[in-house]
Amino acid sequence: MDALTLVRFVIGLAALVAGAELLVRGASRLATALGISPLVVGLTVVAFGTSAPELAVGISSALAGQPDIALGNVVGSNIANILLVLGLAALVAPVVAGLRVVRREVPLMIAASIALWLMALSGHIDRLEGAILFAGIIVYLALLARSSRRETVRVRAEFAAEYGSGAMGASASLGNLGLAAVGLVLLLVGADWIVTGATAMAASLGIPEVVVGLTIVAVGTSLPEIATSILAGARGHRDIAVGNVVGSCIFNILMVLGATALVAPAPLAVSSDLLAVDLPLMVAAAAACLPILYTGLVVDRREGALLLGFYVAYLAYLGLVAFDEPMAGPFGGVLVLGAVPVAGVVLALHAFRAWSRPGARSSPYRTGG
Repeated sequence: MDALTLVRFVIGLAALVAGAELLVRGASRLATALGISPLVVGLTVVAFGTSAPELAVGISSALAGQPDIALGNVVGSNIANILLVLGLAALVAPVVAGLRVVRREVPLMIAASIALWLMALSGHIDRLEGAILFAGIIVYLALLARSSRRETVRVRAEFAAEYGSGAMGASASLGNLGLAAVGLVLLLVGADWIVTGATAMAASLGIPEVVVGLTIVAVGTSLPEIATSILAGARGHRDIAVGNVVGSCIFNILMVLGATALVAPAPLAVSSDLLAVDLPLMVAAAAACLPILYTGLVVDRREGALLLGFYVAYLAYLGLVAFDEPMAGPFGGVLVLGAVPVAGVVLALHAFRAWSRPGARSSPYRTGG
């Protein structure tokens, strides 16, 4: 891989992050000015904006005939969203979830993860399955729109502080529309450069494309989630961090992968390694959110450290796979069949103890939702 390709890859990542930010800012301000509910905007426009890099990379890689990058990007991004993004955000400050997110969005994220895993068992994701996934996001958005008129005053104030609110004049509307348009262009250009660079990187280093998709591309396209969640937590807007992560995971599976499978010229082939380790870990990470968030509707620093520890272990596994080490298979098996179930039991017991304590359902950090 030559220096120019590496430079284009880095610039492509920067363009994705900048494009997502501009798209979110412009679209969010337009939506709130039109009177759309802040909760709907937060779980749709903002989640779509932070998932836009995954969508751009997924479609670009599928059209270029690299399904491993497309699938690895979605699966790797969801794993990174939960283990890395949520873990980092919790270390900055305890992360809070609204009760409706725990009752509705988290179960939906788990269900979507399981559905993707079951679809992948056939060895591919075809157009029909892509249509089913994409229909799921349409139904979700329709249901969300019907139940979005009950935000607290604090949630509205938080969103207004982050993205602005209220009516705006014609010039401001055109300015925000321009921001969204520029963001979209940057996303498209950045995605093309990233896919080209990732393919060249995998070929020159002798690393499977799926590993590049699960690591460099996945973390790169998750940078908007990382920035949004950590900054929201540092500023005290703790609800935005959880809603951003959960909403992005739902969008990644239903919208990103659904749209990618629909436009792909052929069914997206699923590698055996992805089926054996990465998809089960994605499901386990999603499922872990329920007992963690049920303990007072908060992810504390100890739980954040646990999530980060699992992500480090996962990166160690991917490193073994990248260099074709014989220990990769056994290590992945231990990770899926050993560490994940043990952690699940510990989290479930932790959640039960928290639930059984008087007043445990009220988090000291909870501020509404």
